[in-house]
Formats: sequence, C-alpha cells, structure tokens
Amino acid sequence: MKTQIINDVNGLPTGVFIPIEDWELIKKYYPNIEKVDQQLPQWQKDILDSRLADLDNPNNLGPIDELFRVLDSE
Repeated sequence: MKTQIINDVNGLPTGVFIPIEDWELIKKYYPNIEKVDQQLPQWQKDILDSRLADLDNPNNLGPIDELFRVLDSE
C-alpha cells in the first residue's frame, strides 16, 4: 500500500491519502470502516468514563495483546 501523509502549512500531519484500490480492499475486509467516524452514543461514553474512573491509574493501560501474552505465560 502506497499511502501519502498530507501536511498543513506548518508541516503537521492532517490527513492520509490512500489509493482507491487499497481503500476498496480495506472496505472488503472491514465493511463498517466508513462508520468509524460516527460518535458514540452518550450511554456508551458514560460506561467508558465509569470504567476509567474505577482504574487506579488510567495511564497504565496497555494493548490487550500484551494482557493475553501475560495471561498465557502464567
């Protein structure tokens, strides 16, 4: 996949260009990809906020794959 980063006048990345052939392939494997930018309903945000509030230190969150690796090693 040959993507291009689009930068603003300050050189900061603002977007990505994906060739249409690659985009069509992505949509084939992830049919709901175009709905990714939809907002979460407030009830889902409330649940996430509640769960984050229950954490001792949200900065210690890590990828789920790492958790599975640790659990598999035990």
